[in-house]
Amino acid sequence: MAGETERIEQDIAQAREELAGTLDKLAERANPQRLADDAKTRASDTLSKPAVKYGLMGAGALVVVVVVRKILK
Repeated sequence: MAGETERIEQDIAQAREELAGTLDKLAERANPQRLADDAKTRASDTLSKPAVKYGLMGAGALVVVVVVRKILK
């Protein structure tokens, strides 16, 4: 009986340690600053791709042409 009690206490202690580790990992992953930095990095990487960069430049040029034509009419 005493051995079983000790085993249960050890299992509980181990479960607490695992839970604490899991909570630490979740807190790190849910850190708003880290999430913002990751999003900023992903957006920067996406916008630096030539296809996206030149596509946005073309769309911007098209908007400028349309606005200038509307103004001159």
